[in-house]
Amino acid sequence: MRSRALLCFVPVVAAGVGIWAGRALPLGSPAQAAPSVDSCTTCHQSLTGKLAAPAEGMTEDVHGRAELRCAGCHGGDPARSGMDAHDRSAGFAGVPDRRQIPRQCARCHEDPGLMRRFNPSLPTDQFARYLTSEHGKRLAAGDRNVAVCTSCHGVHPVRAVSDSRSPVFPTNVPATCARCHADAALMKPYGIPTSQFAEYRESVHGQALLRRGNRQAPACNDCHGNHGAVPPGVESVANVCAQCHRATRDLFLRSPHKKAFDTLGMAECTVCHGTHDIAFPTDAMLGQEQGSVCLQCHPAGTPGLRAAVEMRGTLEEVKAAIAQAETVLKRAAGAGMDVGDARIDLDEATSQLIRARAVTHSVNPLDVRRVTAAGLTAAGRARAVGEAALAEVGFRRRGLGVSVAVIAFVAVLLWLKLQELKRTSQ
Repeated sequence: MRSRALLCFVPVVAAGVGIWAGRALPLGSPAQAAPSVDSCTTCHQSLTGKLAAPAEGMTEDVHGRAELRCAGCHGGDPARSGMDAHDRSAGFAGVPDRRQIPRQCARCHEDPGLMRRFNPSLPTDQFARYLTSEHGKRLAAGDRNVAVCTSCHGVHPVRAVSDSRSPVFPTNVPATCARCHADAALMKPYGIPTSQFAEYRESVHGQALLRRGNRQAPACNDCHGNHGAVPPGVESVANVCAQCHRATRDLFLRSPHKKAFDTLGMAECTVCHGTHDIAFPTDAMLGQEQGSVCLQCHPAGTPGLRAAVEMRGTLEEVKAAIAQAETVLKRAAGAGMDVGDARIDLDEATSQLIRARAVTHSVNPLDVRRVTAAGLTAAGRARAVGEAALAEVGFRRRGLGVSVAVIAFVAVLLWLKLQELKRTSQ
């Protein structure tokens, strides 16, 4: 449903995909046959520490698995041994300049013909998008602290997005962004707050993704974008939310709030729901009680607050009807009666309640009343079935009581008759 790459240019092809198997791409040259001997790997595997780590990491790298050799990114001549492989005339560049990393990755990743060999669905416009992002613009202006491909996707190994150990695996994305965006010292020159990750972690979205593992829940890149990452502006934040909450957005567009928010330059959804710290919405947000978001703009006695109170009242009415029906059905079920069909009506009432909560975004009490009316009707049917079942239980119990009494009376008569027969036979 959503793209799950991160906020910078992707240097990695999806799982099981890489550069043309058996070929390397030396810096600045077209694809050519890979040498039979790769001295880079042979040499670095014999070393220790940080010099051995790149060769060890390539065993789990999507590029390495596709037989992209070290020279594809670092240059040099892997057919030579020792330091001779570091021949500058063969294009050896060593550690790539940070400013050149996005363009270097783009040599392969923006080539549709090359990428089609491995994954036709993989987009090849990541680099172009990166250039339009805040990261890309700042990098072009000489800022070396911004994110480049390796900042998000890692290096040696660059793991597939589908690998749960990848920094850009869905549940890892927020922590990956936080490596920079929660660093107060790093963010200070930009005037950017660093509380976003802590707030997101406790939000309704963060709890769904990070605690329950629901990968449909949005992470940073779902709202801010992937490679073309930009901060949502006041005029676009509602459209960002509408990627998931489309029906609610449509209701808002028809509401009086839309014109008011546009006039005042307010960022629509976030005014009531917040940004990174979005809490689970409750009915307490609507009305005039403590915690109501309506009170932020509508003082007591204003038409806006009266509308909010009326909508809240209709929600409470259907909630009460559902609770009453639930109580009756539980009693009937506890008495052994089959009330399965009634529960279908109760589920319908609950669905209408949920729908009515969404319809409050229209800020039209009549619209909310129409939906809750359907919920009240469904709850009423469920309650009627439950009450009928309880009446049946009462009838059966009374009938059972009468039956037991009659049986007992007959039993007593028989016992008396037997006693009489005994006396006459003596």
